[in-house]
Amino acid sequence: MIFMTVLRNNWRPRLTIGHGGAGMLFLLATLLALPAEAETLTLGRAWQLAEENNSQLRSARATLDAAQGELADARSLLWNNPQLSAERRRKEVPQPAAPAQTNREWSVGLSQTFEIAGQQGARKSAAEQSLAATQEAIAETRRQLRAEVESRFVRVLGLQQRIRMEEQTLKLIEDAAGAVGKRVKAGEDSRLDGNLAQVEAERARNQVAALREQLLQARADLASTLQLAADALPQVEGALDRDMHYTLDELLAAAQDRSLLRALDHREAAAKSRLDLERASVYPDVTLGLTSAREGPADLREKVTGLSISLPLPLFRRNATGIGRATTELTQTQIEKQAAQRDVRAQVMALWERLENLRSRVKRLTESVLPSLEENQHLSVTAFRAGEIGLLQLLVVNRQVLDGQRDLLDARTDLRLTGVALEAAAGWQPRDTAK
Repeated sequence: MIFMTVLRNNWRPRLTIGHGGAGMLFLLATLLALPAEAETLTLGRAWQLAEENNSQLRSARATLDAAQGELADARSLLWNNPQLSAERRRKEVPQPAAPAQTNREWSVGLSQTFEIAGQQGARKSAAEQSLAATQEAIAETRRQLRAEVESRFVRVLGLQQRIRMEEQTLKLIEDAAGAVGKRVKAGEDSRLDGNLAQVEAERARNQVAALREQLLQARADLASTLQLAADALPQVEGALDRDMHYTLDELLAAAQDRSLLRALDHREAAAKSRLDLERASVYPDVTLGLTSAREGPADLREKVTGLSISLPLPLFRRNATGIGRATTELTQTQIEKQAAQRDVRAQVMALWERLENLRSRVKRLTESVLPSLEENQHLSVTAFRAGEIGLLQLLVVNRQVLDGQRDLLDARTDLRLTGVALEAAAGWQPRDTAK
């Protein structure tokens, strides 16, 4: 026999297999194929999971080690390491009418190369600006990730509410279809009315099924962003609406201080420092050396101390390649910065205009259209049960109510998504992050 315990926390069955048949083994395989039930997420919890697991953010944070290492090298006392040399020689000195005399000599030297054109300061400045740019890029990646998570979270939330709304409408339609079926059997309504009721109910069921498919895909997209297990599709909970209290001037001011633009500022400063470094590299480095040696026969050992200086002559190669590449990098960074400043401002203004339009739509639907439709639905249901109106009139009213509810829910969802995109474009930090 097979004894089975299903762990409800993750839907993974734990089995102890004894004697059983093929049917029980088939049941086991079916249960193992069930998807894991993920936790119900709030937006705050979704943000936390994304920052812990998202591969894009982790990859951005990994670049920080390289920038910190570059700065540590640039802050060292000298860029070039000292060189230590040692030499031991065996010298045979011929002697007149005597065997050659063997002398064992040695020398030790220490040399250091010095930069004389301010390369050290330019290198340090470039490394500091590169580190700051990397940190701002990580902050921008984190902000964009939070915006992406919130957008996908809102899509799941909107579809969940849409399905609940459609299911309520489906129940009304099924109740009406059931009532019409009884009337058809009693000869009070025509067969045509019965068919219309059945078709309308089936259309409503099909709409709910299609929305569930969309919800499944939206949950899968959210799980992918959060890097959840492949078989764990999250449910979400929270409010679809969120207060968005800011003006266009506040958003434009925040956009000028967006982490993306700050990162480009640091990249431009780093590129200027690298250009200064490449230009300074045209000047030769000076190498100073100090040597100490022992020479001559053992009984007449000579102590030799030497000081050397070497200076390469910049006659043929004058670092044109390095200067050209640094100039190109600086120019490209400046072009990218100018384009980003223009695009950020234009994007904020366009999204603000869309946000205002959506606010007006939601207000009109909430205050004017929907209350009238809901009143019509209540009156039509009462009149239909009393036999004062027919099925066709009831279906028309229900369809109008459903369309109005859909329009309002779609407008509220679009309003939230536009707000998320606007705040991400402006680099705005929402005051209310609990929902």
